[in-house]
Amino acid sequence: MSKIHIPTPLRQYVGKQSMVEIEAGTVAEAMNGLLMQHPELRRHLYTEEGKLRAFVNLYVNDEDIRYLQKEETAVKEGDNISIVPSIAGGAA
Repeated sequence: MSKIHIPTPLRQYVGKQSMVEIEAGTVAEAMNGLLMQHPELRRHLYTEEGKLRAFVNLYVNDEDIRYLQKEETAVKEGDNISIVPSIAGGAA
């Protein structure tokens, strides 16, 4: 199983868990499995068209999937998938 690490702001939608284990062969399969177990997460991670929101970044073992095969990036037993929301802002 792969482990999906849930950021603190989204834990309220997964029963306050910091990590969810999912059986999957790709990041897309893992995310689909996560959403099947916790459908309330969908609106926070994906657009109405089913695309990953621009401010949501996914990493497999600390590697940004945008520089790999995106959501088709393969995952294997014991891999870690991290959901990392972008944070913007600051003082002028």
